[in-house]
Formats: sequence, structure tokens, C-alpha cells
Amino acid sequence: MTVLLVMAKAPVPGAVKTRLCPPATPDQAARIAAAALRDTLDAVRALPGVTPVLAVRGHVADGADGAGLTAALTGWSVLTQRGGDLGDRLANAHADVAAAWPGRPVLQIGMDTPQLTPARLLAAVRRLDLADAVLGHAVDGGWWALGLRDPRQAAALREVPMSTARTGWRTWTALARRELRTLPLPVLRDVDEWSDALAVAAEAPGSRFARQVARLRPSLLRDGQW
Repeated sequence: MTVLLVMAKAPVPGAVKTRLCPPATPDQAARIAAAALRDTLDAVRALPGVTPVLAVRGHVADGADGAGLTAALTGWSVLTQRGGDLGDRLANAHADVAAAWPGRPVLQIGMDTPQLTPARLLAAVRRLDLADAVLGHAVDGGWWALGLRDPRQAAALREVPMSTARTGWRTWTALARRELRTLPLPVLRDVDEWSDALAVAAEAPGSRFARQVARLRPSLLRDGQW
């Protein structure tokens, strides 16, 4: 059974989605982040035959929609992210999963792609059955998903600079150096800037994320910002 690992930050104002500010305020950005995380948890929960795990930085209950997120995590295993930079925290999360569920493949995603559906996740899980690894590149040059038959191979991420326009390419190269047969997943847009938020909301109009983004539009129109 595949472990579906979600990497997330607690949606605390001032700590998440800071690149949405402005036009969003820190409180609004935190609510948008919470909605994206709820949508992601829902998509994972709707996928049968996987073990759902959240690796979180901070405390979910302390952020926006803390009660709702806590309830949505019923039945999940929750791990605390360990390490300094993102590459270390990603590698450590995969290592923690490998220790807790030895021999299981892992598909890891984040909280920045609320347009994900159970069907898209299922396709990624099935594709991992055909390779040592799968990697979903993001529009901005990063990546939105990493699947590994042996999650201990995520140690390669410690040497990859994260959050750059070449992170996806560098990650693919790091996997190739380990002689892993890697297959691509579809390219998706993750949410960093306000333009990303608008595009993803349009792609998933019925999502909590889209509703939170829409709530900002009247005030932005009044202020002449959008």
C-alpha cells in the first residue's frame, strides 16, 4: 500500500503564503493556505488504498481553520517536520515514513496544488508502479509531486537547492545520479504568487481555495488592485 505523504505548514498568519501579500493581508493569506490544505486533505481522503500521512511544520490547530483542519485529519498519521532547510525537511519526512512503514512506496505532495483530484493522485500512484520514481514538474520550474519506490532515496534532495527556477531539473538530475528510473507526471501550477492563485482557482472553481480567493476580489476591485 502506497503512503501518500503531504508536506505542509500550519496556516498561521505571517508564516504562510507571504508572497500573496499584497494584495492579500497575512490573515487572508493564511485562510487561503488553510483552504488549500483542506482541499488537499479531502482529495487524499477520497483516494482508496493509500495510507495518508501529514508532515507538518508548526501546529495546525494554531492556524486559520484550526478546528476544521484538526477534524479533517482524523485517521491520519501526523509527523513533525525535522530539519532546517526544505531539502532536509523533505528528506527527513521520507526517512521517517520509511522507518514507520518499511518497504512501502511513497507519493509526496504539498499543500500548494488544491486543484488536485483523487483521479490525478490515483494516476500518479499507478505510474509509480512502473518506475523507481515519478516527478511532477511545476510551471515555475519547481515540482509538485515526488514518488519513490524506496523513500530513503529522498536523501538526494539534501543537495538540491529548493524554490528556484531549476529545482525540478536539478531534482530529476539528482534522481538520475542514483540510477533511478524516473517517469514524469503532468505539469501543474502551484500557488506562490497572486496570479497563480487566480489561475488555480479558475481551474478548481468548486474548491474551498477558489471560494477564499473569490472573497478577496470585491475588496481588490474597490481598491483598484485587480
